[in-house]
Amino acid sequence: MDAIKASDLIRLFETWKALFAEQRDFLISLDGKVGDSDLGITMSKSFAAAAETVAAEGEAAGISKLLRTAGATMARTAPSTMGTLTATGFLRASKATEGADALGTAEVAGFWRAFRDGVAERGKAKLGDKTLLDVLDPIVVTLEAQAESGASLAEALAATSAAAEQALEATKSMLAQHGKAAAFQEKTIGLQDAGATVGYFLIRRMAEFVAKA
Repeated sequence: MDAIKASDLIRLFETWKALFAEQRDFLISLDGKVGDSDLGITMSKSFAAAAETVAAEGEAAGISKLLRTAGATMARTAPSTMGTLTATGFLRASKATEGADALGTAEVAGFWRAFRDGVAERGKAKLGDKTLLDVLDPIVVTLEAQAESGASLAEALAATSAAAEQALEATKSMLAQHGKAAAFQEKTIGLQDAGATVGYFLIRRMAEFVAKA
Protein backbone atom coordinates (compact mmCIF):
# COMPACT_ATOMS: atom_id res chain seq x y z
CA MET A 1 0.00 0.00 0.00
CA ASP A 2 1.50 3.30 -1.15
CA ALA A 3 -1.05 5.46 0.63
CA ILE A 4 -4.01 5.19 3.00
CA LYS A 5 -7.31 6.11 1.33
CA ALA A 6 -10.66 6.72 3.04
CA SER A 7 -11.74 3.10 2.50
CA ASP A 8 -8.44 1.92 4.05
CA LEU A 9 -8.92 4.22 7.03
CA ILE A 10 -12.29 2.61 7.77
CA ARG A 11 -10.62 -0.82 7.73
CA LEU A 12 -7.75 0.50 9.88
CA PHE A 13 -10.21 1.59 12.56
CA GLU A 14 -11.71 -1.90 12.43
CA THR A 15 -8.27 -3.42 13.08
CA TRP A 16 -7.64 -0.92 15.90
CA LYS A 17 -10.98 -1.98 17.37
CA ALA A 18 -9.89 -5.64 17.25
CA LEU A 19 -6.48 -4.77 18.71
CA PHE A 20 -7.87 -3.00 21.77
CA ALA A 21 -10.42 -5.76 22.31
CA GLU A 22 -7.50 -8.24 22.32
CA GLN A 23 -5.37 -6.07 24.60
CA ARG A 24 -8.19 -5.02 26.95
CA ASP A 25 -7.17 -7.24 29.87
CA PHE A 26 -3.45 -6.53 29.41
CA LEU A 27 -4.07 -2.77 29.55
CA ILE A 28 -6.35 -3.15 32.58
CA SER A 29 -3.57 -5.05 34.35
CA LEU A 30 -0.84 -2.62 33.30
CA ASP A 31 -2.88 0.42 34.29
CA GLY A 32 -3.89 -1.23 37.57
CA LYS A 33 -0.30 -1.34 38.82
CA VAL A 34 -0.19 2.44 39.38
CA GLY A 35 -3.48 3.73 37.96
CA ASP A 36 -7.18 3.07 38.24
CA SER A 37 -7.41 0.01 35.95
CA ASP A 38 -9.82 1.58 33.45
CA LEU A 39 -7.50 2.02 30.46
CA GLY A 40 -8.34 -1.29 28.78
CA ILE A 41 -12.05 -0.60 29.17
CA THR A 42 -11.68 2.98 27.88
CA MET A 43 -9.68 2.01 24.79
CA SER A 44 -11.76 -1.02 23.80
CA LYS A 45 -14.97 0.94 24.24
CA SER A 46 -13.83 4.08 22.40
CA PHE A 47 -12.29 2.28 19.41
CA ALA A 48 -15.30 -0.02 19.07
CA ALA A 49 -17.57 3.05 18.91
CA ALA A 50 -15.24 4.91 16.55
CA ALA A 51 -14.95 1.94 14.17
CA GLU A 52 -18.72 1.59 14.04
CA THR A 53 -19.22 5.30 13.39
CA VAL A 54 -16.65 5.67 10.61
CA ALA A 55 -18.03 2.55 8.91
CA ALA A 56 -21.49 4.11 9.02
CA GLU A 57 -20.12 7.35 7.53
CA GLY A 58 -18.58 5.48 4.60
CA GLU A 59 -15.60 6.28 2.42
CA ALA A 60 -17.48 9.03 0.58
CA ALA A 61 -17.10 11.18 3.72
CA GLY A 62 -13.37 11.46 3.03
CA ILE A 63 -10.36 11.11 5.31
CA SER A 64 -10.66 14.36 7.25
CA LYS A 65 -14.34 13.91 8.10
CA LEU A 66 -13.81 10.27 9.09
CA LEU A 67 -11.07 11.30 11.53
CA ARG A 68 -13.22 14.12 12.89
CA THR A 69 -16.13 11.72 13.37
CA ALA A 70 -13.87 9.20 15.11
CA GLY A 71 -12.49 11.84 17.47
CA ALA A 72 -15.90 13.23 18.35
CA THR A 73 -17.26 9.73 18.95
CA MET A 74 -14.36 8.84 21.24
CA ALA A 75 -14.74 12.05 23.25
CA ARG A 76 -18.40 11.25 23.78
CA THR A 77 -17.99 7.51 24.44
CA ALA A 78 -14.98 7.54 26.75
CA PRO A 79 -14.64 10.92 28.50
CA SER A 80 -11.73 9.74 30.67
CA THR A 81 -8.24 11.27 30.55
CA MET A 82 -6.91 8.85 27.94
CA GLY A 83 -10.15 8.84 25.98
CA THR A 84 -10.04 12.64 25.82
CA LEU A 85 -6.37 12.71 24.77
CA THR A 86 -6.89 10.13 22.03
CA ALA A 87 -10.00 11.93 20.82
CA THR A 88 -8.08 15.22 20.72
CA GLY A 89 -5.34 13.55 18.69
CA PHE A 90 -7.76 12.37 16.02
CA LEU A 91 -9.60 15.71 15.93
CA ARG A 92 -6.31 17.53 15.34
CA ALA A 93 -5.30 14.96 12.72
CA SER A 94 -8.57 15.62 10.89
CA LYS A 95 -7.56 19.27 10.48
CA ALA A 96 -4.07 18.32 9.29
CA THR A 97 -5.52 16.03 6.60
CA GLU A 98 -8.16 18.47 5.30
CA GLY A 99 -8.41 18.11 1.53
CA ALA A 100 -6.22 14.97 1.35
CA ASP A 101 -7.59 12.11 -0.75
CA ALA A 102 -4.87 9.73 0.44
CA LEU A 103 -2.16 9.66 3.11
CA GLY A 104 1.34 8.90 1.85
CA THR A 105 4.46 9.05 4.02
CA ALA A 106 4.50 12.87 4.28
CA GLU A 107 0.77 13.06 5.02
CA VAL A 108 0.98 10.33 7.66
CA ALA A 109 3.85 12.28 9.26
CA GLY A 110 1.57 15.33 9.29
CA PHE A 111 -1.24 13.24 10.78
CA TRP A 112 0.94 12.11 13.68
CA ARG A 113 2.48 15.56 14.18
CA ALA A 114 -0.99 17.04 14.65
CA PHE A 115 -1.98 14.11 16.88
CA ARG A 116 1.12 14.63 19.06
CA ASP A 117 0.67 18.39 19.31
CA GLY A 118 -2.97 17.99 20.29
CA VAL A 119 -2.10 15.49 23.02
CA ALA A 120 0.76 17.68 24.30
CA GLU A 121 -1.45 20.77 24.54
CA ARG A 122 -4.43 18.98 26.07
CA GLY A 123 -2.43 16.86 28.51
CA LYS A 124 0.04 19.61 29.51
CA ALA A 125 2.83 17.00 29.56
CA LYS A 126 6.40 17.35 28.42
CA LEU A 127 8.94 14.82 27.20
CA GLY A 128 10.27 12.66 30.02
CA ASP A 129 7.08 12.90 32.11
CA LYS A 130 6.33 9.22 31.38
CA THR A 131 3.21 9.68 29.26
CA LEU A 132 1.81 8.92 25.82
CA LEU A 133 3.86 11.87 24.55
CA ASP A 134 7.10 9.96 25.12
CA VAL A 135 6.11 7.56 22.33
CA LEU A 136 4.28 10.06 20.11
CA ASP A 137 7.28 12.36 19.77
CA PRO A 138 9.67 9.66 18.45
CA ILE A 139 6.88 8.55 16.08
CA VAL A 140 6.75 12.05 14.58
CA VAL A 141 10.53 12.55 14.46
CA THR A 142 11.04 9.18 12.74
CA LEU A 143 8.20 9.63 10.24
CA GLU A 144 9.38 13.09 9.27
CA ALA A 145 12.92 11.78 8.73
CA GLN A 146 11.55 8.90 6.66
CA ALA A 147 9.44 11.27 4.56
CA GLU A 148 12.47 13.47 3.96
CA SER A 149 14.48 10.48 2.75
CA GLY A 150 11.73 9.46 0.32
CA ALA A 151 10.84 6.21 2.07
CA SER A 152 7.70 4.35 1.04
CA LEU A 153 4.83 4.33 3.52
CA ALA A 154 5.45 0.70 4.48
CA GLU A 155 9.18 1.31 5.02
CA ALA A 156 8.53 4.49 6.98
CA LEU A 157 5.97 2.86 9.27
CA ALA A 158 8.17 -0.18 9.88
CA ALA A 159 11.03 2.08 11.01
CA THR A 160 8.65 4.18 13.08
CA SER A 161 7.12 1.16 14.80
CA ALA A 162 10.62 0.03 15.81
CA ALA A 163 11.44 3.52 17.14
CA ALA A 164 8.18 3.58 19.10
CA GLU A 165 8.99 0.20 20.66
CA GLN A 166 12.36 1.54 21.85
CA ALA A 167 10.67 4.68 23.17
CA LEU A 168 8.15 2.59 25.08
CA GLU A 169 10.97 0.57 26.64
CA ALA A 170 12.64 3.84 27.68
CA THR A 171 9.55 4.87 29.70
CA LYS A 172 10.42 2.13 32.20
CA SER A 173 13.26 4.26 33.58
CA MET A 174 11.10 7.38 33.89
CA LEU A 175 9.28 8.72 36.95
CA ALA A 176 5.55 9.36 36.41
CA GLN A 177 4.56 13.02 36.70
CA HIS A 178 0.89 12.97 35.74
CA GLY A 179 -2.38 11.35 36.77
CA LYS A 180 -2.80 8.77 39.50
CA ALA A 181 0.55 7.20 38.62
CA ALA A 182 2.30 10.37 39.85
CA ALA A 183 1.17 9.54 43.39
CA PHE A 184 3.22 6.33 43.27
CA GLN A 185 6.42 8.09 42.14
CA GLU A 186 9.26 5.59 42.78
CA LYS A 187 6.96 2.61 42.26
CA THR A 188 6.56 3.61 38.62
CA ILE A 189 10.26 3.02 37.94
CA GLY A 190 10.65 -0.23 36.01
CA LEU A 191 7.10 -0.15 34.62
CA GLN A 192 6.34 0.83 31.04
CA ASP A 193 3.83 3.64 30.85
CA ALA A 194 0.29 2.51 30.09
CA GLY A 195 -0.53 5.55 27.93
CA ALA A 196 2.69 5.18 25.96
CA THR A 197 1.75 1.53 25.42
CA VAL A 198 -1.44 2.68 23.70
CA GLY A 199 0.62 4.93 21.41
CA TYR A 200 2.91 2.04 20.51
CA PHE A 201 -0.03 -0.27 19.83
CA LEU A 202 -1.58 2.32 17.48
CA ILE A 203 1.53 2.82 15.34
CA ARG A 204 2.46 -0.89 15.34
CA ARG A 205 -0.98 -1.85 14.08
CA MET A 206 -0.90 0.89 11.44
CA ALA A 207 2.48 -0.45 10.24
CA GLU A 208 1.16 -4.02 10.16
CA PHE A 209 -1.98 -2.92 8.30
CA VAL A 210 -0.02 -1.11 5.57
CA ALA A 211 2.52 -3.94 5.25
CA LYS A 212 -0.20 -6.56 4.73
CA ALA A 213 -2.29 -4.54 2.29
